[in-house]
Amino acid sequence: MAKRKGNRKRNTAAGKQGAAAVHSAAARSGAADRAAQIDGTGAAVHSAPARPEAAGRTAAEEDRVFTERLSRHHDELRWLYMELYGNSDMFAELCDQMKRYYDSRKESLKALDLKREKEGKWYRSRDMVGMMMYIDNFAGNLKGVQEKLPYLEKCNVNYIHLMPFLDSPKGRSDGGYAVADFRRVKPELGTMDDLAELADKCHEKGISLCMDFVMNHTSEDHEWAVKARQGDGEYMSRYFFYADPSIPAEYEKTVPQVFPTTAPGNFTWLPEIGHYVMTTFYPYQWDLNYRNPRVFNEMMYNFLYLANQGMDIIRIDAVPYIWKELGTNCRNLQQVHTIVRMMRMIGEIVCPGIVLLGEVVMEPEKVAPYFGTVEKPECHMLYNVTTMATTWNTVATRDVRLLRKQMDIVCSLPKEYTFLNYLRCHDDIGWGLDYATLSEWGMKEVPHKKYLNDYFQGRTEGSVSRGELYNEDPVTGDARFCATTASMCGIESAGFEQDEEKMERAVVKDIMLHAYMFTQSGIPMLYSGDEIGQVNDYTYKDDPDKAPDSRYIHRGKFCWDLAENIEKKGSVQEKIFHALTRLEEIRRNDAVFSADAEVYTKDYSDISILWIVRKAEGRELHAVFNFSDEEKEIWMTEVTEYTDLLTGEREVIEKTRLQSWGFLWLER
Repeated sequence: MAKRKGNRKRNTAAGKQGAAAVHSAAARSGAADRAAQIDGTGAAVHSAPARPEAAGRTAAEEDRVFTERLSRHHDELRWLYMELYGNSDMFAELCDQMKRYYDSRKESLKALDLKREKEGKWYRSRDMVGMMMYIDNFAGNLKGVQEKLPYLEKCNVNYIHLMPFLDSPKGRSDGGYAVADFRRVKPELGTMDDLAELADKCHEKGISLCMDFVMNHTSEDHEWAVKARQGDGEYMSRYFFYADPSIPAEYEKTVPQVFPTTAPGNFTWLPEIGHYVMTTFYPYQWDLNYRNPRVFNEMMYNFLYLANQGMDIIRIDAVPYIWKELGTNCRNLQQVHTIVRMMRMIGEIVCPGIVLLGEVVMEPEKVAPYFGTVEKPECHMLYNVTTMATTWNTVATRDVRLLRKQMDIVCSLPKEYTFLNYLRCHDDIGWGLDYATLSEWGMKEVPHKKYLNDYFQGRTEGSVSRGELYNEDPVTGDARFCATTASMCGIESAGFEQDEEKMERAVVKDIMLHAYMFTQSGIPMLYSGDEIGQVNDYTYKDDPDKAPDSRYIHRGKFCWDLAENIEKKGSVQEKIFHALTRLEEIRRNDAVFSADAEVYTKDYSDISILWIVRKAEGRELHAVFNFSDEEKEIWMTEVTEYTDLLTGEREVIEKTRLQSWGFLWLER
């Protein structure tokens, strides 16, 4: 990442004095008085409620905690803010509002903050297992999720990602990513009180809650957008409006299209006001203008409001897109890093128990900079997007070379960098692979993408996968792919054909891929239904609001009737569920899976064999995965005693047999 201006050594004493001065000035100023009446919509509201005195801490002691945190970051935060905006009044307002959100934060959350500050990097524990879910699909509403917490505990899940649940317009929601109100839950899902109550119940059980924070844009139904559409200049300035078509045309010369087929271009014409508005994703999602300090401040207040409902992990949606600059591709600009760094500091001042998870769907060299540096961190965690896509490329090609190369890159990064690992999520799979490397092996981009899409649709010989394309471009032939993990592994096709042998292979493949995910450093994330081998849901085609979006094929309702089979001996659900339970148990109890372990891949003579080594506390794990349809003979690096972590058996091994799509966890 490019070095920021102003990264000078901070004088700690001066920082404390400056923080105190700013807080005092803000508390006295008319600007701060006005700021006290501002909510996340820009509308007037009552001041934040007076804080209850902390159990065992006086108001003065509470103030001291905040002041110390502010002092720690004040100089850098002010420097970056002034570098970006040059507005001291708005910075004073920000400081004042941070104090007000700190004061209104529940004492149970403040206690959790202190505990996590003391523990440090609590989210890196090897017992962390996540699960993402749509609230309505999983349990109907927020109260339903609360009722299902015992099931999630049974899954060993202690990190729940609730997919977008904030208010969004029906039929124009983009799966909830077009937010109309950052402080209102979709009525059919519940209320903010329900969310806070769920968070409390989760914390009692040691479970963390994650939610999406959509910073790049709002819905066209958001209050700001409604006022902007009416011609209100103040609110138009919060977006990118242009009456002159030449400026959008200049942007289009350098800014790639996200959805060239379903939502071509980066601007939408609004005839009622005679302006174009920037809409990078869909016409009903208007990009926010972070050149305006009011936008940054208000979005930070929304962030703190949501954090105060008890959220533990905030997923920042579409991070690279946040800052726009004419003449650039409007991706990964330095100002984005400045904004994320400021957000990190604001969180550490007000709610330091919060973790920022960045969604950066980019190639590896553009992902890592969003961690910031060890000295000046940005996101706590990032999605391991490229590895996910390359994993499925490996399944289709039976060739682990590209996967090894990318894993080696990830393993070479500082151990402080934490990735969230997953096989599938709510989104499609985009084949953004390293085609420069693939071409060296005779795999050209266009035909290779076609091969992958044909393979996972079950259109090539030997494929057992089933699924559908998303956002297919009839001109270029490019497309993304959608399906559940189980359907991609062959569980759907085997069930349809009632082929028991085929089903056994599919289940073995499914379990192997999860074991491979658990072997990686970082946090393993399941998609709800993966633990029971849930397959594609084609009923989305019957819903007019969902039918145009094939991603709903893997967003079906959770099959609770199938979940009842997890104790039915020999069922698909029993095999997968208990296999994952065993893997989670081993990972939780063995130091070799710690975040600080040394991890590297081993070059083996067979391109279908992925060999990962983990070392920690005198232990050495050899994790071997067979990405092929054939049984393989595996020769160990050293003839010595190994413990099979799955069976507990210990023996001297020189060579062993590894079944098709099977794996080994051998430790010495």
